[in-house]
Amino acid sequence: MHSNPLRKNLKPHLWFQLYWVVYLIWFFWLDLTVKNPKYIIHAPLDDLIPFCEWFVFPYCSWFFLLAGVTALLWWYDTASYDKLCLMMFSGMTFCLLLYMVLPNGLDIRPTAEAIGRDNIAMRIMQMLWNADASVNVCPSIHCQSSGCMALAFSRSKLAQDRPGLKVLAWGWALLICASTVFTKQHSIVDVVCGLALVAVWVPVLYRKPKKAM
Repeated sequence: MHSNPLRKNLKPHLWFQLYWVVYLIWFFWLDLTVKNPKYIIHAPLDDLIPFCEWFVFPYCSWFFLLAGVTALLWWYDTASYDKLCLMMFSGMTFCLLLYMVLPNGLDIRPTAEAIGRDNIAMRIMQMLWNADASVNVCPSIHCQSSGCMALAFSRSKLAQDRPGLKVLAWGWALLICASTVFTKQHSIVDVVCGLALVAVWVPVLYRKPKKAM
């Protein structure tokens, strides 16, 4: 019997997603064990950014961006998919290692009582706060992974000669980054550090070849 060449070429790349098993176990283990972070992340700008519970929706849209970009690149542009996995998974690993060495957290998260509002967004926020402690925040994996997805997609064959798709990818990623500070899930410091982990890959993976003289 002849093997399916498409399946043979794509299956090894799909195995990269097994990293999520390692990541989730590692992340939630840290979330449960780090109760009193040694370093509290804070910047003066954090105090000027108001809390807005409605940003919980773009915050949660991260899951749709992740699933969509990963699936599209895996199916249509394997080279860009490989770059995405390299950037995103190495960055996540770096963040988790840093959380272990420099356990950090936030003290800017408000209480539902202090907000004094009751709506669907606040109820979702409360569930999010109950599930996700305000520890292990810097760099922000939410922002780091969003930036990786936007970068990989905008440089892929799918977005080639399609500026609208590039704007959509980056606009969505930046909205997610903004949502992390408006929901007080992260400090602006976490956002900057998370995006810095994306920027380091630009000259490594997307450097334009020098033109021959």
